[in-house]
Amino acid sequence: MNAPRRSVRSLVRRHAVFGLAVLAFAFVADRPAAAQGRTTTNFDAGWRFHLGDVPAAKNAAFDDSGWRTLNLPHDWSIEGPFSKDNPAGAAGGALPGGIGWYRKTFNVRTTERGRLFFIDFDGVYRDSQVWINGHYLGKRPYGYSSFRYELTPYLHFGARPNVLAVRVDNSKQPNSRWYSGSGIYRHVWLVTTSPVHIAHWGTYVTTPVVSARQADVTVRTTVRNTTEQPSDITLRTTVVDSAGRVMADTSFEARLPAGSVQDMAQQLSVPNPALWSPDSPALYHVVSRVECDGRLCDDVTTPLGLRSFTFDAQRGFILNGQRVEIRGVCLHHDLGALGAALNDRALERELQIMKAMGVNAIRTSHNPPAPELLQMADHMGFIVMDEAFDGWKIAKTKYDYHLDWDAWHDRDLADMVRRDRNHPSVFLWSIGNEVREQGDSSGIPIARELAGVVRRLDPTRPITAGLDHPDTFNYVIRSGALDVLGFNYRDSLWAGFPQTFPGQKFVATEATSSLNTRGYYKQPSDSVARFGGPWMKNPGPTPNKSYRLSDYDNRAAAWGSLHEESLRAIRAHEYLSGMFVWTGFDYLGEPTPYGWPARSSYFGIVDLAGFPKDAYWLYQSLWTERPVLHMFPHWNWTRGDTIDVWAYTNADSVELSLNGRSLGVRHMGADTLHLMWRVPYSPGVLRAVGWKDGRVMATREVKTAGRPARIELTADRDTIQAGGRDLSFVTVRVVDADGVAVPTADNLMHFQVAGDASIAGVDNGDEISHAPFQADSVRLFFGKGLVILRAGNTPGVVTLTASSDGLASATARIHLTRDGRRPQPGR
Repeated sequence: MNAPRRSVRSLVRRHAVFGLAVLAFAFVADRPAAAQGRTTTNFDAGWRFHLGDVPAAKNAAFDDSGWRTLNLPHDWSIEGPFSKDNPAGAAGGALPGGIGWYRKTFNVRTTERGRLFFIDFDGVYRDSQVWINGHYLGKRPYGYSSFRYELTPYLHFGARPNVLAVRVDNSKQPNSRWYSGSGIYRHVWLVTTSPVHIAHWGTYVTTPVVSARQADVTVRTTVRNTTEQPSDITLRTTVVDSAGRVMADTSFEARLPAGSVQDMAQQLSVPNPALWSPDSPALYHVVSRVECDGRLCDDVTTPLGLRSFTFDAQRGFILNGQRVEIRGVCLHHDLGALGAALNDRALERELQIMKAMGVNAIRTSHNPPAPELLQMADHMGFIVMDEAFDGWKIAKTKYDYHLDWDAWHDRDLADMVRRDRNHPSVFLWSIGNEVREQGDSSGIPIARELAGVVRRLDPTRPITAGLDHPDTFNYVIRSGALDVLGFNYRDSLWAGFPQTFPGQKFVATEATSSLNTRGYYKQPSDSVARFGGPWMKNPGPTPNKSYRLSDYDNRAAAWGSLHEESLRAIRAHEYLSGMFVWTGFDYLGEPTPYGWPARSSYFGIVDLAGFPKDAYWLYQSLWTERPVLHMFPHWNWTRGDTIDVWAYTNADSVELSLNGRSLGVRHMGADTLHLMWRVPYSPGVLRAVGWKDGRVMATREVKTAGRPARIELTADRDTIQAGGRDLSFVTVRVVDADGVAVPTADNLMHFQVAGDASIAGVDNGDEISHAPFQADSVRLFFGKGLVILRAGNTPGVVTLTASSDGLASATARIHLTRDGRRPQPGR
C-alpha cells in the first residue's frame, strides 16, 4: 500500500496545486512516455499567426515563415483600433473582427508510436476549422465551447514534422451583444494516452449523501478499448484529501472487448468529511487509474467537493444545512486591456477583488466559461451559475448563435455539462439568458429539450434561466422545465413572488444595472436618473458632454435599479435566495446608455482597469464582517461649491468633521445603507470617525491635494514567476509635495522597462478612451492609471520607470523568480 499511496500523493500535487502563480501549469503532466499513463502538455507556445484568409494555409507544406510568431491564448481584436465603423459596433466593443489563421509545427518521438494523441481546445472564437498535416479534423462554430480532435491517424513520428492549422472566422458581425474577442483565446493542450483509456470527460463524480459524519461518493468512469484485442483491466479509484492522504479506495476488474466502451460505477465513503463552502472551500480529489495486465494505462484526477445544498421555496438557498445568501455578480469573459485572451493571473486577480468585496457567487454571463474559472472557483470558494446560451433559435443579432442552433445546440450544451459537472463550485445550470422565446410558444418545447439534456447528464443540480419577463405568461416558465425561476431585474415583483409562483424557488439571476464612472461626482447626489437606450421610446436624460455618469449611486438603467434598491429588496424576504449583480467588473462593449463614443460598459462595481468604484464598499460593508468606513468624494473642489459627502459603513454611527469642526453625527438605521452630509466646500481635511458598540471602529481622512509633484507606482505583487505568462498589475497615480493623491490628475504617463519583461497592456478605466491598450503610455483618468507587466523567461529584477512632463519620475522593481516566491535576502 505504501508505494501506491506515494504515487497518489504526487498525482494530487500535480493536479491540485493552486497559488498566485499561473494556475494552468499545475495541471500539466510532464511524466515521461515510459510511464504509459496519460500526459497532458500545455500546447500554447510557438504558434504562427496571420490576420486574413489564406486558404492554402491548411496544407502542411505551406510556407508560414513570414507569419508572426506568438504564444496562445491570443485575441487579435484587442490589438486593433477602436472605430465606430467596425462591424461589431459599440455593443461589440467597436473593435475589428475578421479571419485569422494559426499554425504550429511540432515533432513526435518514435517511442510514442502505439499511443493515442488528442488536441484539446478550451475555446476558439469563433467558427473554427482544424487540420493536421493537411487532413481536415472538423469545425466548431460556437466560440465558447471546449472541444477535442484525435490526431493519431495522421501523425508523423521521428524527424518528419507535424503541422496543426486552425482557421478562425469572426468576420460575420455583429454576432454578440458584448465584446467577444477573436482567435484561439483560451488554452490548448496535447493529450496522449494508451489505447485503453478513460474517455474524454469520462469521469462523473456525485455525492448522494453528505453529512458531517460521512459522505458517500459515487464515481462513474467510462473506459475505452480502441485495440483489436480484448483487454483485462483493473480500475483503481481513490479519494484523497488536499494533502494527498488516502481517505477511501476501491477497485473493479473487467474484461473490455475489442473496440468497446464500458461504463463502470464504484461506491466509496469518506468519514468525517471537511465540507466545501465559500467560507471554507475544502477540496478532495478522485484519482482514477486504469491498469492493463498489471501496468498503468491511464490516470485521471477529478476535483471533489463534499457539500449538500438545495433551493427551498420558503428559506432560499440552503448549503450544508444552513441558509446562505447568494451574494453574486455577473462576469463577462474579457479581461479589460488584455481582451478576451485568457491569462490565469488576470482572471485570478478579478476573483480576488470580488472575494475581498464579499462576493460568494459568480454567474458566467452568458456562456460557458474558461475551465480555469471553475478551477479557481473550486479553490477560492465561489458558487457558480454555469450558463450555456445568450440566445436560442430566435436571433438577437444578425449573425449570432441562432444560425448554428439546429445543428449544434444539443452538442454544445451536452459538452458544457460533461466538462463542468465535477466542479464543486457549480451549483446551477442556466440554459439561457433573456431568450426571445419567452414570448413565443416555441419556448416550451425548446426549454424542455434543453432541460432534458442537462438532467440526462447531471440530475444532481437545479436548472434555471435568466428571464427578463418573469411573469405567468412567459413560455419558458410555463414549460415547467426550470427548477429555480431566474429573475432578471423586476425587483418590484420580488415581494409578491410566493403569491405569483406558489411553491416555486427564486434567484435573481441579474440585478441592479446601476451606471457609474469611477471618480466622477455630479452634485447634488440625490438627483436620481433612469436611462433607457436608443431602442426605447423614452431613452432617458440626455448624455452630458463628457459621457460620464456620477459615482454616487444615483444612475441606473431604466429596466434596473440602484445598488441600494436591489440590496434592500433582496434582504427583505428569506425566500429570496440571493442575487447576481450586473456586473462585478466593467466590460468591453455594451456601453449603455450612450453607445459610441463609449466602447465599454458603465455597469461594473469595479472599472475596466480593476479600480473599485465607490459602490464596492457598500457591498463590502454588507457582505463582509471586516470593519468598513468608506467616505467619498475626493476633496478638491471650488470655493462656493456645495458637496454631498457620503459614507458606506457597518459602524453604528459616524461623525464627520472638516478642519477640526464637527459637521454632525449620522446614525445607521435598520434600512440605512449610506450616510450623507451636505457640506459647503472649504479646502483642508475631511475626517470621519465610525463608532460601533460604543468604541471607535475606524477613521478615514480625505485631504485636499495640492499641485501634482511626483508619480507613485504600486505593484499588486512585486515578485512573479518567470516563464512568459505571469503578470504584475502596477497602479500609477500622481501625488502632491506632501504625498496626497491628486484625484483629478490626467497627466500622460510614459513607461520604460528594463529587464526580461514587457508591457502586456495599459488602461485607466475611461469608458470613452480610444487609445490602444497595447502601448507604452497611458493618460491618468481621475487620478489613476494601470500598466500590466508580463514576465519574461529569465529570472532576475525588472525595473519599470514612469515619467511625465513636469513631474518627478518613479520606479518599481519587480522580481522574476522560477517559483514566483520572493528571493531570500543575500541570495
